[in-house]
Amino acid sequence: MKNKILTTISTIMLFIPWTILPLRINFQWALDYAHIMIPCYAVFMIFSGVFTILSYTKAKAQNNLMKVCLIVNSLYAVFGVAALGMIIVPKIM
Repeated sequence: MKNKILTTISTIMLFIPWTILPLRINFQWALDYAHIMIPCYAVFMIFSGVFTILSYTKAKAQNNLMKVCLIVNSLYAVFGVAALGMIIVPKIM
């Protein structure tokens, strides 16, 4: 039962980063607050990757859907780190 819950959570986390596209296309306020939204989405993507990796390794939720979630959420985490890096590094230098 625990494995199914972890798999469900990881699967839902696959689709949440894509919600930024309709928000930014359809709503002007999303463009105005992009400086807040993008880092929040990046942090969520990093959290999703870490959560899925820990669920797969520590909780032993190892099924085929979880393997797909592991790959995709790990890529999301890498891109989230890259996005935060592109936001933070210019402010430091």
